[in-house]
Amino acid sequence: MIPKKRRTEYPLISIITVNYNHSEVTCELIESLNKISYPNIEIIVIDNCSPDDDPKLIKRRFPNIILVENPINYGFAAGNNYGLMRAQGKYVLLLNNDTVVAENFIEPLLEKLESDQSIGAVSPKIRFFHTPDTIQYAGYTPIDSRTMRNFSIGYNEVDKGQYDFDRETAYAHGAAMMVPMEIVKQIGMMSYIFFLYYEEADWCARIYNAGYKMFYVHNSLIYHKESISTGKLSPMKIYYLNRNRLVFMRRNIKGKDFYIGIFYQLFIAIPKNALKFFFKGKFQLFHAYNRAIGWHLKNLFNKEIHENPML
Repeated sequence: MIPKKRRTEYPLISIITVNYNHSEVTCELIESLNKISYPNIEIIVIDNCSPDDDPKLIKRRFPNIILVENPINYGFAAGNNYGLMRAQGKYVLLLNNDTVVAENFIEPLLEKLESDQSIGAVSPKIRFFHTPDTIQYAGYTPIDSRTMRNFSIGYNEVDKGQYDFDRETAYAHGAAMMVPMEIVKQIGMMSYIFFLYYEEADWCARIYNAGYKMFYVHNSLIYHKESISTGKLSPMKIYYLNRNRLVFMRRNIKGKDFYIGIFYQLFIAIPKNALKFFFKGKFQLFHAYNRAIGWHLKNLFNKEIHENPML
């Protein structure tokens, strides 16, 4: 066996995470980052105006981090963008605050990006934190232009090594994705219009449309606690998922596929799901669907939907 060549250069990697009301959770992430083997990182924590939390405790515990306290919660996409504006690294790694990382998770991601200049984003294998032998993500299938849904490869499967190979993926995972800063400068930052959900899928679509590939990297591993900020099923989650599913369509689906998809969403998928909650007496969830549609009626000609903020 040929011994692996020892790395002699360690480009700076800017790790960006967004905090909202979960400073203790964010501290658990930083604690795991302080144990990694890669020696050259900066950690940028963006607090999105947490109303029931003191983000300053993150800085007190970890004085070497960069803490940005936003005066207003402009959303998850904007939080990441503020991190991108502060980042000094050759590579940026967007990492959900409800994740915990393996010691050597960075090196495989970096090596993959450096191995091929046509790769624009990479994500690690993601397992569930509370069932650490179970896979959440080993790549994504493409989004169906009608249903606007796709599937996480390996989801809920016990990890027996069945996905222990790198593969091209339709989308990187928003919980952990590394991108060269040069590509961020080329395509721009995340669209502010999303606020929450679908922003990373839209960003990946722009990376792909600029001519780059995305890869799942099997020998990089993180653990994801999932849905700490928004809950398993909340009115806010339903509102933004459905609102932004249509925003994603308006930004990325073209021609006949767009009209078929819009018809399916407005007259089949959304009414069916909304009525299901109505008949179960879950009226807050029912109204969340109505508000999602209402937003699009009010913003039918809003040019901001198609804007891409540049770095």
